[in-house]
Amino acid sequence: MAAEAPSWHEGMSSDNIKGLVLALSSSFFIGGSFIVKKKGLKKAGASGISAGAGGFTYLYEPLWWLGMITMIVGEIANFVAYAFAPALLVTPLGALSIIISAVLAHIILREKLHIFGVLGCVLCVVGSTAIVLHAPQEREIESVTELWQMAMEPAFLLYATLVITCAIILIFHFIPQYGQTHIMVYIGVCSLLGSLSVMGVKALGIAMKLTLSGVNQLVYPQTWIFAIIVATFLLTQLNYLNKALDTFNTAVVSPIYYVMFTSLTILASVIMFKDWDRQSPTQVITELCGFVTILSGTFLLHKTKDMVDGASTSSPIRLAKHVEEDGYNGLEGIPLRRQESMRS
Repeated sequence: MAAEAPSWHEGMSSDNIKGLVLALSSSFFIGGSFIVKKKGLKKAGASGISAGAGGFTYLYEPLWWLGMITMIVGEIANFVAYAFAPALLVTPLGALSIIISAVLAHIILREKLHIFGVLGCVLCVVGSTAIVLHAPQEREIESVTELWQMAMEPAFLLYATLVITCAIILIFHFIPQYGQTHIMVYIGVCSLLGSLSVMGVKALGIAMKLTLSGVNQLVYPQTWIFAIIVATFLLTQLNYLNKALDTFNTAVVSPIYYVMFTSLTILASVIMFKDWDRQSPTQVITELCGFVTILSGTFLLHKTKDMVDGASTSSPIRLAKHVEEDGYNGLEGIPLRRQESMRS
């Protein structure tokens, strides 16, 4: 008699399943928060200096705070997910937030979504599923000092140094010159620092889990150092993500940010936690194929924004300067701050 086929979750630990559920919940909240925050930024920009132009009037807009609270709820769920599951499982599930934000942007913000954009959403789901089914088990950590030793290894120190150096160069050299016209500048800062903040968030999540289980980690200075690092990087990310959302199309910002952030986070996790050391070559290749599938989906979401109007053959972002001069507001991809100035 043939043996009964195992169910899909038998290869996953209980911790991985908890992390999966939390990561999915996080994606729903974060995907919706992009839209609510964008509505708040648009409303604030109409009555004052927009975030893309260096203003902070959005801090007085209740709608922006509602979006912020929604994002915080999602980030808390994401924070807890990292305490139970490896970054290779949790981070790629952010593709779901791209789908949610793209669909809601189409419905609420009237940012058109091409049929190939829908195909991109499907590819994101397929790629995420492949990664979930082949994700590594979470590594057993007994103390935050063990995490600190991982962070102090030469390979990860080299990665962290390169990331911080690149972020500083982008902030002080490229953003003043190209921030309003090149979307990769703002998103580059968010993604680079985000990969380090996720490692810090995972360390804090594990420390909190151990503390709640009776092994107090708050007595170790490393716990508080991780907390300071996370707070600093998250505040910096928030600032430049606001600028990107206020300046460029939401359906473009979300997928590009996801691709860069996820790629760098997986790289950081592989270096620090050595996730692939505990997997077979087949599992690693399957995860890479799943990730490439996600990249293909986000690429479609990005490129099809140039196709929705069909009136131009070049990128709407690059045409922003001519749009401003001619007063034409038909392109979805032009910087938001210029749209607001035209309305007034």
